[in-house]
Amino acid sequence: MTSPTTGPTAVSAAGPEQPHTEAEHLGWEINIPGHPARQDSPEYQQSRLRMHQILDTLQRPFYGTGHVEDHHGGGLWFKDAEGWFLVRNLVGIEWSAQFCADPAKVDLLRQNARRLYAAFPGTVEELGIRDLLDTPITDAAGVARWTDSICNASVPLPHPVHSGELPAGGGVHHYPGPVAEITFFKRDDFVLWVTDQDGHPVAVAPVDRRGSGDGRAQVLYASPASPLYGRLSEAQAGGDVLVLPADDPVAEAAFARQNGPARTRGGPAAAA
Repeated sequence: MTSPTTGPTAVSAAGPEQPHTEAEHLGWEINIPGHPARQDSPEYQQSRLRMHQILDTLQRPFYGTGHVEDHHGGGLWFKDAEGWFLVRNLVGIEWSAQFCADPAKVDLLRQNARRLYAAFPGTVEELGIRDLLDTPITDAAGVARWTDSICNASVPLPHPVHSGELPAGGGVHHYPGPVAEITFFKRDDFVLWVTDQDGHPVAVAPVDRRGSGDGRAQVLYASPASPLYGRLSEAQAGGDVLVLPADDPVAEAAFARQNGPARTRGGPAAAA
């Protein structure tokens, strides 16, 4: 393991063809098997273009009206009488993750998609994916083809939710997906991402329904630098949850838009 880098993304000097590491200044680092230098494959170029063409036909309630990026998130696009809609496969395969992927397991994703698309033959023809769906995945080439296809690399996400870092945004590449994706359906006046007393990001959720009068907050994520991180890890290790009392500064910051400004000691909200 090497020390975290200060740039947005760094790859060790070994080069992509040799085993190497990737890291960012947030302090994560993973080992990557040797592979050819990344280039946009024809499949990826086509899936990206097709995704944007589809989006141009939609009102995009979740994705907004601005620029979106295509996330390798297992997206499956379907079209019925009302137009295009998105379904997500069980899992998505990130580009770098393909090099540890078991073709037999990836083929299960293909089989699942094939069964779903059987009900939408017109969509299969319009997307031109009949051969993709009907060809078993048995080797690295098949994994690569699936990874960059419209059946995987086609989940549209705004940059803050895709690869953004707090306080600008809580992207799924840096924070747990089940937490980061709350931003799509939460109430506008609830603050998902707040900061602790030392300015470290923390994600929280209410513990009861709206109007209950319960101001407590459950901690869903805490930066490793936050004092809450140890408490959260201990609670999770014991099969429990970490709930903060209503007068805790973090809980106050989460409900600040509903109950008025949070106390100064609670710190500012990091992001919505």
